[in-house]
Amino acid sequence: MNPMNPIRILIADDHPLFRDGMAALLRSLENVELVGQAKTGEEVIELADALQPDVILMDIRMPDVNGIEATRRILEASPHISVLIVTMVEDSDSLSAALRAGARGYLLKGADQAEVMRAIQAVSNNEAIFSSAVVPLLSNIFSASRGSAALPVFPDLTRREHEILTFIAQGQSNTQIADRLVLSPRTVRNHISNIFSKLGDVDRAQAIILAREAGLGRLES
Repeated sequence: MNPMNPIRILIADDHPLFRDGMAALLRSLENVELVGQAKTGEEVIELADALQPDVILMDIRMPDVNGIEATRRILEASPHISVLIVTMVEDSDSLSAALRAGARGYLLKGADQAEVMRAIQAVSNNEAIFSSAVVPLLSNIFSASRGSAALPVFPDLTRREHEILTFIAQGQSNTQIADRLVLSPRTVRNHISNIFSKLGDVDRAQAIILAREAGLGRLES
């Protein structure tokens, strides 16, 4: 996306009060453009194909087709679109399903203006972002595999790349990783590009899944 152009956003939610409130919020923000609103899963699939937005704010519970299945179908046809789940649902199964469907972020309803804008900017830049309340749930994802045979630990990655992938698996942003490792943002971006390439040209959400399956990034309780 050209940084000079506004981020084109499509809202998908079956509650009119939430749609109206989010639409009003987006209209008050700079560098974003609301291009459409959908009330059902089928409608957002159709509008995504017709409008080709940069970002979709997707609820999970909607009529006809739920938001996770709608995300999967949209990204099969238009993988360049970034989906940010915006929901009241707060459980590890939904978070895992959203990531597997290709969503780049998971935001709980009730987030303030700054959180919404930060999340929109992150997913539009192909970064993963999560509400702080759901970050601990990442430690439960793929827990069923803990007792299974040893999983690959990415032997092609350098020690630094392993370290950065672990932070990615914990849902940390590029800026947070750079601050934590005392590296420049450019250096972190270069490492992450190498990681994604070595993992098979994956995106950030797919890298999180692979890392979690391999046991990286589990948060201490």
